[in-house]
Amino acid sequence: MIGIALGVWALIVVLSVMNGFVSQVRDRMLSVVSHVEVFASNGALSDWRAVEQTVRRNPAVIGAAPYINAQALLTRGESVRGALVRGIDPAAEPAISDIASQLRGAPLTALADGEFGVILGGELARALGALPGDKIALIAPQGQVTPAGVIPRLKQFTVVGTFEIGMYEYDSSLALVHLEDAQRLYQLGGAVSGVRLKLDDLFASRAVARDLMASLAPDVFASDWTRSHANFFRAVEIEKRVMFIILTLIVAVAAFNIVSTLVMLVTDKQADIAILRTLGAAPGSILQIFVVQGVMIGVIGTLIGVVGGVLLGWNVDTVVPAIENSLGFKFLAKDVYYISDLPSDVQLRDVLTIGLVSLGMSLLATLYPSWRAARVNPAEALRYE
Repeated sequence: MIGIALGVWALIVVLSVMNGFVSQVRDRMLSVVSHVEVFASNGALSDWRAVEQTVRRNPAVIGAAPYINAQALLTRGESVRGALVRGIDPAAEPAISDIASQLRGAPLTALADGEFGVILGGELARALGALPGDKIALIAPQGQVTPAGVIPRLKQFTVVGTFEIGMYEYDSSLALVHLEDAQRLYQLGGAVSGVRLKLDDLFASRAVARDLMASLAPDVFASDWTRSHANFFRAVEIEKRVMFIILTLIVAVAAFNIVSTLVMLVTDKQADIAILRTLGAAPGSILQIFVVQGVMIGVIGTLIGVVGGVLLGWNVDTVVPAIENSLGFKFLAKDVYYISDLPSDVQLRDVLTIGLVSLGMSLLATLYPSWRAARVNPAEALRYE
């Protein structure tokens, strides 16, 4: 029972943590990554207003906003960091992302046209040593032709705030500026990199992107979030399946212990089985006795494991910090992992699957010992009694 309980407990906790990890990463990622992006093949979408009107006709689209993506170097004093500069429309951005709720120090409307303000990721701001109100220099990689040669364009920006998404990848590299400031800096004129969309169902993004492609010009493409981060989510799904198989071996070992326990019990109780047979018990009745005993071991062990696994799965966010505080170190360093805490999402489907697999193995484990018990010959068993 303890072996089965431990196996079921471990399976539920591990799969719940992996579910929670995927859910947290997806939610945090989608706070800065749109459900669908529409962009031109040459990187500059000039007629983006017409494209926006076209995509808004799709009933699944509930928000749309233009954006500019570009690379830059940010410097302050002797600190230099590479960054992804994103030009946004502060009025339209809340309709397609949740980044406004992650801001510190100032709202999105602090990014005013012509004032060259910037909102930095928290880790990026700390790396530069920049606080709200400080000046930083933004160096664009596109060159500017002068009599002295081609030199990179440089513009001074004022830090108006920071944001903390909880994903080191974005907190350490993303800088937000006003859309028109980005157009001036990167000499795009009235063009943008593309249009970002928010859907009423994020899991329908692939189908919606495919539908939008049919209504857009041949040189305009649509890409959804599952495609842009496909490798990550595919790797997590494979890891989840592998972990399920590996941890199921714990339950398999416990089920094998049921076989050995019942075989020893049948050997020890051969005389009692023979007496029952001589009193008129049918082989099927003897088989049922041992099947019931083995199944009861599996049922009780599975129930203990399910209850323990679900309780721990619901309280991982409390138990793990307590262990970290007592041991004095952190399991998930935020500069290594996508998220720095250990989330958990107990899903009924996983619990039912694990419970049924455990009960199935327990039932299979009882068949051979029960079959041996039903084949006991009363005369042979009682010969030396």
